[in-house]
Amino acid sequence: MNGVQRYLCAACGRQFVGGNRVRDANLWYDYTVGKQTYFQLSERYGISIRTVQRRLDRVLPILPEPKPREVVVLMDTTYFGRGFGVMLFKDAYSRENLFKQYVKYETNKLYVIGIEVLRTKGFTIRAIVCDGRRGLMQSFGKTPVQMCQFHQSAIIRRYLTKRPKLQAAQELMKVLELMTMTDKESFTGALQDWHSKWETFLNQRSTTTLTRKTFYTHKRLRSAYRSISCNLPWLFTWYDYHELTVPNTTNAIDGHFADLKNKLRNHNGLSLPRKMRFIDEFLKV
Repeated sequence: MNGVQRYLCAACGRQFVGGNRVRDANLWYDYTVGKQTYFQLSERYGISIRTVQRRLDRVLPILPEPKPREVVVLMDTTYFGRGFGVMLFKDAYSRENLFKQYVKYETNKLYVIGIEVLRTKGFTIRAIVCDGRRGLMQSFGKTPVQMCQFHQSAIIRRYLTKRPKLQAAQELMKVLELMTMTDKESFTGALQDWHSKWETFLNQRSTTTLTRKTFYTHKRLRSAYRSISCNLPWLFTWYDYHELTVPNTTNAIDGHFADLKNKLRNHNGLSLPRKMRFIDEFLKV
């Protein structure tokens, strides 16, 4: 297999490996793309696990430099344990990864830095698609920003659950379902109609028994509505700038992260430098 032949000494019983020795590039490919573990590579090529590790460590990932052009940037961050994450910037048109940075925490400042790095490299940022962190959409001046509609839906589900019991919440979920199916004016009108119908219900207050202080009875429902209404200016950028062909979600980058994590699960226990080299190879940036 792969040019490797095994021979057994008839006198001492020792095994030898002959034929064409495996190349480091083949090891690296089987490790990163073929999802082969150290143990599997050791068995396959007849070399020790330490030798597999040593030879993989000397392979340098080839990281091509993306060509400057007009782009719509998808950006998001994923984590691999506490305090270690990857912030990725991806072109929505070509699906090419443009830039990444390893981060301890996801911050608006780091996203702004990433966009400025791309501009410094000569990219023209036509629009940005992001997950909707507080204050992030306002951080890019006149550049159009689309908040990921999938992330907005996830925020509302956290407030209301997938199967809310309150009728008002059920109807708000139905309005939310329209977000990916209709235009900006229709969605805005449906949301306004919902609020007009349930405004009195939203403003109901209850009183604590001990302190007699009042609080909103349906706080989570109010928070869900407030989230949609506050983010509304960025939920339909794809509609306002139809000529730019802006995606309405960051699904392309989220799927890329999911694939990366699936491959890394085959290599549990990697040291941080080895994990970073694997990520470098996978993201190619």
